[in-house]
Amino acid sequence: MGSVPDARRAQAHLLLGITRLVLARQSWNLQAVAEEAQRLQAVAEASDAAQPRLGEELRALALISLGTTEFWAAGEDPERHLEVGVALARRIGRPFLEFTGLAYQAAAGMYQSFTRAAERGRQAIELAERHGWADEPVAGLAYVILGAMLAWQMRPGEAGPWVQRAERVLRAETEPAAVLGMHRARGMLELARGRDADALTAFQAAERLGGRLTAPHMLLTPTRALLLHTLVRLGDVERAEQALADLSHRDRDHGEMRIAAAVLRLARDDPRAAMAAVAPVLDGSASVVWPAWLVEAFLLEAIAQDALGDPGSAGRALERALDLAEPDGALLWFLLHPVPGLLQRHARHRTAHPALVADILSMLAGQAPAPPAGPPPPVEPLSDSEIRVLRYLPTNLSAPQIASELHVSHNTVRTHMRHLYAKLGTHRRFETVERGRALGLLAPSPLRGQAKLPG
Repeated sequence: MGSVPDARRAQAHLLLGITRLVLARQSWNLQAVAEEAQRLQAVAEASDAAQPRLGEELRALALISLGTTEFWAAGEDPERHLEVGVALARRIGRPFLEFTGLAYQAAAGMYQSFTRAAERGRQAIELAERHGWADEPVAGLAYVILGAMLAWQMRPGEAGPWVQRAERVLRAETEPAAVLGMHRARGMLELARGRDADALTAFQAAERLGGRLTAPHMLLTPTRALLLHTLVRLGDVERAEQALADLSHRDRDHGEMRIAAAVLRLARDDPRAAMAAVAPVLDGSASVVWPAWLVEAFLLEAIAQDALGDPGSAGRALERALDLAEPDGALLWFLLHPVPGLLQRHARHRTAHPALVADILSMLAGQAPAPPAGPPPPVEPLSDSEIRVLRYLPTNLSAPQIASELHVSHNTVRTHMRHLYAKLGTHRRFETVERGRALGLLAPSPLRGQAKLPG
């Protein structure tokens, strides 16, 4: 028997390495993922001389895998490897790798800017729809990010369809970390809708999943903190106190848990204890996973200082909270801790954010519970086939031409259009397009503003 050719042997090692990488991701073994990605980088370097194209593909795969691992492990710079990997995948014409990297860039971008994250998410979803990958788990991550951002911005009518899409495609057995984020996004969406009991159910599902992972998840502590917030909102302060007491001392020292402790202390009418709990967050000695949590920290300080009769300190803390909230429009905190009187007094003094204060007061004035910031969701979720037809409706193509593009019959397209009208509550093609845009299922009209996120 002849020996196995070197090229075949290299391919076998490559396939084995990719398989190990996928299995490590599914079992949430971040150390193994990083090790396998580094091995792929080594294989890529060895392949450059004999097969340059293969070496570039392997390098792109390895860089994106390292970047995703750094993101989930809350590394210092999760975008570093992703940016290089996406650029390489784009240059060598590997759209699936580019799509994967962009989805994780969207997730990592939330640490810096909603605008930046939304742009990456939009690019990832455009690639997914162009190539028929809208049901891939990675697309689900992009849906989660867009849904979560819109919930933070108190736009639940637009957030709902994105969260629904994520729930259709993500499964815990293949993407456990993304599913945890999906449950968390669902919880935030329900908080924005004023449905605290439903939010609690979602956060509990996220906590259960996080407890089954083999490595710590960066979203687990913030999710537990939101769970405690929700218990307080539901009036179950004793249960929230017990949940906090059950955590280890190290876990209680996380910034998000200190903020949750401050919420509990305020619920107990103890503003001094609330200030003591949140002080390490404000001075930076207790870090938070996502900087937007600092909005809540300063807002709680403002509430505590106001309760203690120190309007000057309360005003300074509130102004700092507004400073941090305005760039991304993170309004959810002001719903969770409504202080219209404090905001009204603050607006009468010098503030750099009069429009934002007005927006928050308008939001609070109309919420008991919060009305949807946009049209209600479809009567029932759209199927994937219906969504594909919907995306052709803004074009000038006729129904037979759409059928030809989708390689289905004319009658099939007509059936999908009838279902779209029924589910979206419309009667004409133009109305259906407008409603699809309002729900975030279609890109905004080029003749209108660009405020809404495209789908």
